Amino acid sequence: MKSCLRAPECPVLSGDTHHAPRTTPLRSRAAFSLLEVMIAGGIFFMAIFAILALVSSVLRNARSLRRAELDASMVAAQVCNTNKLYEGSQSGDFGNLYPGYSWEAETLMAATNGLFQVDIIVRLRGVQQPVDSMSIFLFRPDSPPRRL
Repeated sequence: MKSCLRAPECPVLSGDTHHAPRTTPLRSRAAFSLLEVMIAGGIFFMAIFAILALVSSVLRNARSLRRAELDASMVAAQVCNTNKLYEGSQSGDFGNLYPGYSWEAETLMAATNGLFQVDIIVRLRGVQQPVDSMSIFLFRPDSPPRRL
């Protein structure tokens, strides 16, 4: 087998190739110009910013429709977590979660078998009417008897 570099009759060295000649020159390939790419990028970013503005306004509107009122069930859930109830009054607030709101709970023994009634009132500072009120009955037989 002869090497192509040494043989003068080699088609590669003589310029004779077995490939079909190219029909289009190298410089005439279709491509986007820099101006077209910049215009497409501008249109893309304008569309993205329009969509982000729309999403932002929808979230703002949904947030304004949300009710900030709270009900007495949050306090009732806290009272239900205990195994023993004591007759008397309790009060507190909701901290930074709901500023300006406070609650009062009064626990009374409803029956001698350990059934207690808890009356809960939620108030907003500066408003005379309570925001919410609730009465629940809890059976806690391990609670101490009524105080004198």
